[in-house]
Amino acid sequence: MPYVDGFVVPVPRSNIDAYRDMAEKAGKIWREYGALQFRECVGDDVKPGEVTSFPQSVNLKADEVVFFSWIVYESRAKRDEVNDKVMKDPRMKDMMDMKTAPFDAKRMIYGGFEVLVDL
Repeated sequence: MPYVDGFVVPVPRSNIDAYRDMAEKAGKIWREYGALQFRECVGDDVKPGEVTSFPQSVNLKADEVVFFSWIVYESRAKRDEVNDKVMKDPRMKDMMDMKTAPFDAKRMIYGGFEVLVDL
């Protein structure tokens, strides 16, 4: 079964273009090293909940929008191999600087997931 890294990220609306540029560059690198899919999705219908929600999960501010993103790999082993190569790639250096990132990395939620159902 495939393996998925998932992300929920708060992005200031004023930084959406910069975030897109960064994601397009990063996505090409992930795909080059073997990721099967790289998706960045901007929140369109994500209302705050009473108990939980995407906006609440990242403490979304009024001037921000939430992104839901994922990367698909053929397996956990392939994910580990791809991520190792990506993190060592010199093209990633500037994108990894959290001082200049177009989002607040401290509020990003991420993790790796085994696929249970794949239709």
